[in-house]
Amino acid sequence: MSHITLVRHGQANTTARDEENYDKLSDLGHQQARWLGAHLRDTHAHHPRVYCGTLKRHAETAASMGLPEPIRDARLNEIEYFNIAKLFEEQHGVAIPTDREGFVQHLPRTFDAWANGDIRNAPETFDEFETRVSDALKDIGTEGGPAIVVTSGGLISMVVRQAMGLDIQSMARVALAIMNTSMHRLYPIGAQLSPVLFNAVPHLESPERHFAQTHL
Repeated sequence: MSHITLVRHGQANTTARDEENYDKLSDLGHQQARWLGAHLRDTHAHHPRVYCGTLKRHAETAASMGLPEPIRDARLNEIEYFNIAKLFEEQHGVAIPTDREGFVQHLPRTFDAWANGDIRNAPETFDEFETRVSDALKDIGTEGGPAIVVTSGGLISMVVRQAMGLDIQSMARVALAIMNTSMHRLYPIGAQLSPVLFNAVPHLESPERHFAQTHL
């Protein structure tokens, strides 16, 4: 048995207000990924199995990290938050925020409404998202050596929810905390995968790199 390390992608296009324009790394996002890749090489981290979602920001992060060509799996993609938020605004009048503080309030409300089925015609239901994440992690498994998975913050928060039995509000707080290019490790304990590392950014801990500890 071995572990699975989830990595959130590097900083994406923070000025975007739709899925397509958000889905590319900023210059800082590429740098964050290069620093993480160098850290993994310097510490002789061994990941014979490499996965990522099919989004551009996932592939760009893996490439800037210097990882081997990953297995791409759409089940590892992020939720379509912009599209869900637009529906939430249209159906319930909840405006999409334009700043970090607004987003901190908006995300838990959106997750709640989405999970309760109050947002009609969403790209996927909350239950569908939960199932695809569970199925993807089950298929990656822990056989064949350590796996590294480049994905997104919302998906990582769902993984933590499933491992720890979190409610929706707790899952939302986890999602808000997750930094770009942070590492999150799962290890099999008994019959379940358990978190043994959360939101680790050792490649960004030196004082001159603190500016690169970004959440958006």
